[in-house]
Amino acid sequence: MSRLVVVLPLTALSTGDSFPVSEWPLHITVLPPFHTDAAASVIADVISGVVAATASGRTALTAVAGADALFGRREDVPVTLVGDDPRLTRLHRALIEAVRPFASIPDEPAFTGPGFRAHITIKNGARVHEGQRLALTQIALVDMAPRSAASGRTVLATFPLPTAV
Repeated sequence: MSRLVVVLPLTALSTGDSFPVSEWPLHITVLPPFHTDAAASVIADVISGVVAATASGRTALTAVAGADALFGRREDVPVTLVGDDPRLTRLHRALIEAVRPFASIPDEPAFTGPGFRAHITIKNGARVHEGQRLALTQIALVDMAPRSAASGRTVLATFPLPTAV
């Protein structure tokens, strides 16, 4: 069984990229980690369909960094919230509905559906700042191998989003 996550990276990723857990590139998690028995290619096809359906005729997806907050079970994980954006919420909901037939309930149900709060985790000094405009040009499907795995996280597929002209 695989554990996967779908993110909007702030810098482009490539299929096959790997990085240690501690060096996650800045991103917005648009679909929290979930377990699946489906092949990664099946999940990638589902995501591709969502991207095609939600991106058709649309302008670039942008977001604005908001205030800092603390997340996590102990509220000790520093994050920057992302301003509410109906398009980002629609993308989140569309991904949930599309992936649901292939996945178990996400590991963090508090952050899906009505509890979804788009944010960017502050890591190793890397961060965004309040008021910063964020161009979201790509969706990435990432394998969430166990923290102890030497390979770290691996990008399984990427999907371009419309960009500003």
